[in-house]
Amino acid sequence: MAKQMKILAEGSGELIGWHDPDENRAWIREHKPRGLIDKRMGVSEAVSKYVQDGSYLAVGGFGHIRTPMALIYEIIRQQKRNLVVAGKTAVHDIDLLIGGGCVSKVECAYAFGHELRGLSPCGRRAVESGQVKVAAELSNAAYQWRFLAGMMGVPFIPVRDLAGTDTFAHSSALQATDPWSGKLVTLLPAAYPDVTLMHVPRCDRFGNAQIDGIPVEDFELARASRRLILSTEEIVSDDYVRCEPCRTDIPYYIVDAVCEVPFGAHPTQMPYLYFFDEAHIRGWLSQSKTADGAQVYLEKYVYGVADFAGYLELIGADVLEKLRSLEQIGMSP
Repeated sequence: MAKQMKILAEGSGELIGWHDPDENRAWIREHKPRGLIDKRMGVSEAVSKYVQDGSYLAVGGFGHIRTPMALIYEIIRQQKRNLVVAGKTAVHDIDLLIGGGCVSKVECAYAFGHELRGLSPCGRRAVESGQVKVAAELSNAAYQWRFLAGMMGVPFIPVRDLAGTDTFAHSSALQATDPWSGKLVTLLPAAYPDVTLMHVPRCDRFGNAQIDGIPVEDFELARASRRLILSTEEIVSDDYVRCEPCRTDIPYYIVDAVCEVPFGAHPTQMPYLYFFDEAHIRGWLSQSKTADGAQVYLEKYVYGVADFAGYLELIGADVLEKLRSLEQIGMSP
């Protein structure tokens, strides 16, 4: 007898970022050349070229670790609008984007808090006022599996997650019977971000990138994304990368832009390079308790400077050096 899969339930969340896998594969073939192309460009050019109004945007790293803040600030500076954000482990990044008026929708796993630092006044205010819509909800694991399905080129991935929860009720997933065992499984739709931002310790001019520490879901996310912008602490030689090819977490042919930005994750942590700038993060959390306060912050650190180099000048070389020292000795301020 033929095995059958019966759909039992459907979440009410909006389906975001899904494409037919064959259509996505055809798009990649048309838009992503596989030659060794020098992809170095400035942050402003990369954001202008690849981040469009209405894009489905994902951000690499995890929480306040290895967050591509130079790219985030530039998106705000260029006043991109109506972005739909994958709120997988988003914290400081999405908070600033919301404060800058860039976000209209979020698919949320964890997106409106700053971990041990507390909840996000800015994000919470935006959702409660209707400025930002929570279009769907997922668990952190489920979001990673959506990217895994995208990387694999399959339309969905079956998992034993979300069943019996309110999170499933607000997701875009389905529940079905496993055609072999007859038991309940959750079907998570693949996710293909229009553009993903990541910050890495080093990469070459083509985009072959290494990640120190835990990559979290960046391996899958990079391969599921249609466009990938890398900011990096350092652009290294081709020979450096080829000396240890097994360390290349992100290969060149999935990368669209390479931007060299030392301290490009500030005020978040760059493992083995510099520590969190807790004072700066506390300053944002304090100011963003009101819309006017958030605007004061943005006027100073985003609109009041020409680029990220100007932002770092405001932070100060002494502060940056202290953060580097704290990370190297493994101590907090």
